[in-house]
Amino acid sequence: MSVPFIAVEGPIGVGKTSLSTAIADTQQFHQLKEIVDENPFLNKFYNNIEEWSFQTEMFFLCNRYKQLSDIKNEILVEQKSVVADYHIFKNLIFAKRTLIPEEYAKYEEIYKILTQDMPVPNVIVYLHASLDTLMKRIDMRGRDFEKNMDPAYMQQLSEDYETFITYFETAHPEIPVLRFNGDELDFVNNAKDLQFILDTVDATIQKGAALNELT
Repeated sequence: MSVPFIAVEGPIGVGKTSLSTAIADTQQFHQLKEIVDENPFLNKFYNNIEEWSFQTEMFFLCNRYKQLSDIKNEILVEQKSVVADYHIFKNLIFAKRTLIPEEYAKYEEIYKILTQDMPVPNVIVYLHASLDTLMKRIDMRGRDFEKNMDPAYMQQLSEDYETFITYFETAHPEIPVLRFNGDELDFVNNAKDLQFILDTVDATIQKGAALNELT
């Protein structure tokens, strides 16, 4: 494994930022956080998904492209390790669900152009949880634009994530995917659960470093 670049992924409310922060603090990694609150279209999106999905997804894509460009040019070039609370492939998961086919085709072309030379994470931490757990965590963090979150949308999003991650594991067997169940592991409130995840991540990093030395 080259310099570790970890991406923590999973549905909305599953705890990506909390875990990526813990990994960054433990491993002394540079932390990359996605921009959410700054998206001016989110309130409108959750009130009318069909009307505002393209604008919302394009805002996220452009901002994530800028963030990854900065990581590529300023952080990884100095051989510094990174943990992010997203992988840019999430853009396709959300866009596929919310955009009409004609819009998605255009969006996908833009996505391919922007991401063709972007740095790729070499470890994926995939968090998943039941709908009840996700909705409770979303409610607890109290973001105004998430108050009208449709449970049916969240359920479908979770299923989309599972489908995509399963595909990703087959398409990229060289990239470890660490799966953790948020119903069984409360890494925010239970130190033992958090340590289990951190130990698993660290073991994966060490294994990758050892294999890299042999090759």
